[in-house]
Amino acid sequence: MAGFSAHRIANASVYLDGNSFFGRCEEIDLGSVKTVMSDFQGLGLVGLIELPDGIDKLEGKIVWNSLYYDAAKKLATPMKSVQLQCRSSVQVVNSSGLVDEIPLVTMMTVTFKEYALGNYKPRDPSKFESPFSATYVRQILNGEEIMLLDYLSNIFKVGGVDQLSKYRKNIGQA
Repeated sequence: MAGFSAHRIANASVYLDGNSFFGRCEEIDLGSVKTVMSDFQGLGLVGLIELPDGIDKLEGKIVWNSLYYDAAKKLATPMKSVQLQCRSSVQVVNSSGLVDEIPLVTMMTVTFKEYALGNYKPRDPSKFESPFSATYVRQILNGEEIMLLDYLSNIFKVGGVDQLSKYRKNIGQA
């Protein structure tokens, strides 16, 4: 009988343009790949259904535990994209304890949308939020590509399977 194993991610590290920001981020939200849906109604259908229309914009944010000059230079430049990488270790646990740790790497091309100047209170550490929009994301778990989404090249792969090959062919892009 095969045993159950739980996967757990409890921490991560953030890199901007290849530079480590170890210990300087309090939180990162990489966003969600969301499908844009629209209602479809047709004669003879007993109800209204939703059909996919494409992929929504991808937005996320980094919460910094202070202001750092090397990060601020990248965050305050809205006309230049930044290579963001989030690396974490997935703990694999079963009934005998920790049995493995596997890498999870998410690579994104992002543009920061706001530059926070700060909010200050006595005896309360300041936090700085940096929302971003992404045009590229690639996620790899233990060496296996989960997803690749390149908005500007009309590329969307899940588990290595091209989800848009017929679409690109139909519009003369293949």
